[in-house]
Amino acid sequence: MKKITFIGAGSMGFTRNLVSDLFTFDAFRDATICLMDIHEGRLEYVRRAAEKIKAARNCQDATIVATTDRAKALEGADGVICTILNGGVQVWRHDIEIPKSYGVDINVGDTRGPSGIFRFLRTAPVMLDICKDIEKYCPNAVFLNYTNPMAMLCRIMQGEYPKLMVSGLCHSVQGTAWMLSQWLGEDMKDVTYTCAGINHQAFYLEYKVRGEDAYPRLREALNRPEVYNEEIVRNELFKAFGYYITESSGHNSEYCWWFRKRPDLIEKYCKDGTGWNPGEYAYILNNYLKAEDSWEPEIKDWLENGEVNDLWNGEYAASIFNAVFGGGEPFRFNGNIRNFGIVDNLPHGACVEVPCLADRNGLIPFRVGEMPRQLSALCSLSSQLEELAVEGALTGDPMKVYQAVMMDPLTASVLSLAEIKEMVKAMFEKNKDYLGHFASL
Repeated sequence: MKKITFIGAGSMGFTRNLVSDLFTFDAFRDATICLMDIHEGRLEYVRRAAEKIKAARNCQDATIVATTDRAKALEGADGVICTILNGGVQVWRHDIEIPKSYGVDINVGDTRGPSGIFRFLRTAPVMLDICKDIEKYCPNAVFLNYTNPMAMLCRIMQGEYPKLMVSGLCHSVQGTAWMLSQWLGEDMKDVTYTCAGINHQAFYLEYKVRGEDAYPRLREALNRPEVYNEEIVRNELFKAFGYYITESSGHNSEYCWWFRKRPDLIEKYCKDGTGWNPGEYAYILNNYLKAEDSWEPEIKDWLENGEVNDLWNGEYAASIFNAVFGGGEPFRFNGNIRNFGIVDNLPHGACVEVPCLADRNGLIPFRVGEMPRQLSALCSLSSQLEELAVEGALTGDPMKVYQAVMMDPLTASVLSLAEIKEMVKAMFEKNKDYLGHFASL
């Protein structure tokens, strides 16, 4: 009997999908699913949701446990999944609203740039505490992180706890691969790819259908308005860089210089295509704020009337656990791991997102070698600013944080150094309850 622990289980969507995925594998039909969250109300709802999934999957031998005690949740765990948000949306909102007051327009704001960096600084101490508890209570567990900012959090955890089996997972790799297959009218079973870079800025170095390079067909597909307009930012990056990038147009409009620095550019390139609105300021924040009032009625309605999806939900976690300790076949995925000889022209020791293999030996990255220079140039800048932010978090040095923010391409395209410093000071002041250990800037 295996024990899978969810830290931050109150993240309803992730937890329901991942529990459902686990119960599709024979190895976990009698597992203990331990749900941990500090919010007792959300925890009780997600416990009921897990029980509903257990019944729908006919997994009567499984056990669902809910607790607010992290040590109890981790004791003896085989697998750990993390989906926390430290501080909540009423704290995170300032990471987006303060930059806007200085002219930095942010659509998502959970990965890098000023908003992602300050989210990281608040979250890192909690993640390191989780690692400390894993080291104490379940040192051989596979720890899979879904919390953003993915790269910086994985980098600091893997650096401070190198003996733990830690990787970060993002659905953008498999999600984008599927999207491209739809543009081509192909079934994913005929698609193979090699994808590498950093989280949210990984590129398909190869994308093949039935063994043949599909990039010529994808370039032709961009001539169809319905395809081009679905992901304008990403499609423009594809035309410029020659390779397709993994994360959405909303995200990628924030990671470089070309799309969000002026209102006319936002109007031209950041148009609504897929249900996301990459042009909207604070799009994800606005949805989070709405969810503060809607999450409880929605989960009540699902518990009473919703159906349990019989299909795999597209996340890697259950397949990884099955391959490592469930007796299943090896499983290939893209994971976030430190760059020790994996990608030659990305920073040594930084966090990269690369092909990995999960099997009984653990999580093993594949060597990528050199990326095309134009791709490594873009990824290296983001990776280096992430390294600066990690150094700042570990040392409490606010200059490192300022230097990380000043190197952010979008921020640098609209603000002077003095303005950036003033903005960073304002963000430290707003976060003083969480970042009081930092010296004055």
